[in-house]
Amino acid sequence: MKFASTRLIAADITGMVAFYELVTGCRADWLAPVFAEIVTPGASLAIGSAQTVALFSEGSAEPGANRTAILEFMVSDVDAEFARLKDQVTVVHAPKDLPWGNRTMQISDPEGTRVALYTPVTDAARRRFAGR
Repeated sequence: MKFASTRLIAADITGMVAFYELVTGCRADWLAPVFAEIVTPGASLAIGSAQTVALFSEGSAEPGANRTAILEFMVSDVDAEFARLKDQVTVVHAPKDLPWGNRTMQISDPEGTRVALYTPVTDAARRRFAGR
């Protein structure tokens, strides 16, 4: 089994896609007016409009309702990313060191999903991510 992507359901798909293009530096591939994918070297992020929910099961997903997931992106320099993004996005917290060896910052996408950017800073953390 291969983990393929994470999909977000958006009330404003255009705003959400623009946000993730800004954060990742990757252009979205619009596969339909209601669906786009942003493919990064490590994973893909799919973004579907609220209209796409009915294709699966009406009411099975809801835009802006997430309170359990944090999307994480590993970056080479979290402090540089913070400097680049801090005036363009909603900041949850500035860069700080975590006990498991990552330096991380957290922002919020336009519909409230938390997004963490992190850099492994300890030797153990760098070893853990070396093969990923």
